Amino acid sequence: MTRETPDKRAAILRAAMELIAENGFHGSPTAMIATRAGVGTGTIYRYFTDKDVLIREVHRELEERMHPILMVHYPAERSLKERFDHFYTGLMRFLLDNPMEFKFLEQFYDSPYGVAMRRDKIFNQKTSEQRCDTVKSLFEEGIAAGAIKDLPIAILFAIFFGTLVSVVRDHTLGFVELDDELIRRTAEASWDAIRR
Repeated sequence: MTRETPDKRAAILRAAMELIAENGFHGSPTAMIATRAGVGTGTIYRYFTDKDVLIREVHRELEERMHPILMVHYPAERSLKERFDHFYTGLMRFLLDNPMEFKFLEQFYDSPYGVAMRRDKIFNQKTSEQRCDTVKSLFEEGIAAGAIKDLPIAILFAIFFGTLVSVVRDHTLGFVELDDELIRRTAEASWDAIRR
């Protein structure tokens, strides 16, 4: 009997993320993931019951890795705008610094996996996605204080994440070169779009 090891599990998760980022979900069969991870196809099923579970686990682990990075020096006691700017610019920098993770997240959120997660988040069902919890709390606090436009949370999410993702994508495609000043100005423009 083969022992499960954290190294094999991590290799499978990394291979799945890379291949999905490169080829999409359908272009990344489990046999290809196993080859990239350096394990047998059957090994994947020792760790994950099926490909859907594997995909969700890649996303969950990525979120667990990303959220603490975004929360470093989070100005919890500062103004709503300062917290918004911190989170927006931090997320943008993370995605710029981690292009493979960005491509995976794009695939994930444009798929039924991401749609289901978004629906759960918007309709207040429990998810493990801490990043969205922080942003949603900012929006709810801002609406209650009259600082943010009283729009449905789904629209505020679309403005926040849609703009951010489009700008990061345009950077990776070479349409714009983002530096600290342009990142700051993009966050400012996104804030201006939702503030009262």
